[in-house]
Amino acid sequence: MPLLTPQRLVMLVFFLQPVAFGSWLPRIPEVQANLGLGPAALALALLGMPVGTLLTLPFAGPLVGRIGARAAIISGFVFYSLATSLPVLAPDPVLLFIALMLAGSAISFVELGLNVQADLVEKQSGKLIMNTAHGCWSLGIMTGSLIGSGFAALGVTPGLAVPLLAALVLPIALLAGTALPRLTDAAETGTPQRSAWSLPSPALIGICLFVFGITMTEGAMADWSAIFLRDALGGEGGVVGLGYSIFALMVATGRFGGDLLKRRFGAVGTARLCGSLAVLGGILLYLAPGIEIAVVGFGIVGVGVSVGFPLAVTAAAGIGDRAASANVAVLSFVALTGFLIGPPLIGFVAEHSDIRLGVACVIPVLLLSLLLTGRLTPRKVATHQAIRA
Repeated sequence: MPLLTPQRLVMLVFFLQPVAFGSWLPRIPEVQANLGLGPAALALALLGMPVGTLLTLPFAGPLVGRIGARAAIISGFVFYSLATSLPVLAPDPVLLFIALMLAGSAISFVELGLNVQADLVEKQSGKLIMNTAHGCWSLGIMTGSLIGSGFAALGVTPGLAVPLLAALVLPIALLAGTALPRLTDAAETGTPQRSAWSLPSPALIGICLFVFGITMTEGAMADWSAIFLRDALGGEGGVVGLGYSIFALMVATGRFGGDLLKRRFGAVGTARLCGSLAVLGGILLYLAPGIEIAVVGFGIVGVGVSVGFPLAVTAAAGIGDRAASANVAVLSFVALTGFLIGPPLIGFVAEHSDIRLGVACVIPVLLLSLLLTGRLTPRKVATHQAIRA
């Protein structure tokens, strides 16, 4: 058995993709201070990422369907590595917004390619890997966050640390990307399907609404966990980055066990179990009297949201009404919008009340996701995939 099987190659690229972005997250308070931004001004700048996503994903689905997921990963990684380095170099809020817009565009394109490739490999092999692949992504963003915190502790400026890490990761990612198999979606080579530009089906809309609350919470933890520990609980230095590191670790842990849970309890049962934990963790965060309890809350939320997006990707790709790339593009648009709109929303709430109430905004959307878990209908993994020469 070869060491780098298609499944392991997918997992490797999933791990590498968020490393550079993860190193930016613990530097957000530093960038905020350097630019003299209040919570509302920072929230406006963070809107650049959902704008980039909004402009990209409507075209990304058809494009990935045309060039293939593998080509999208390879080409997207180059643009992504450059774009992710820009926010830490921005000298003012306007350029920070533009830099984050470019980063959001790049992230949405390369992640679409990754999710479609994972679904194709899963279908070809007949083995569930989607949750594990996303576990590798979580491990990657946790690694990037820890590296970013380490650079901060050593006094390395964000403008040097993030581009340096992006440059180190890029060649490894390109080598892994070129080794991925060229796979074709059976929906694109079989019977005629609905157009990629057609309106999403009711089944897809339900899945998208489910995933919105999940990824909104992920975005909130990414952008505001450090500021929450600093402003609400008096954390200082490297401690403020601990909340997101624990959150990302528990997301990864939940995802690595997600395929096993899915085999035992099904997609809906797994989503309900984890969704209940997410709500519990959000309540614990809001009530946390100190840093230790808050870190436990971050961990519980991490487990709770861990499997939501991977389960939704598999459900959307398996609807079968059109190419998987088209449905996953719509899902990714909603998911990334939730991930990127959540932080600005929390910023506006924090500006007019406090950061504790701002972070508590994730609780009602998590409850909505919990109510919509029934939309994750199970499907059998298909095995009839054609490999392009």
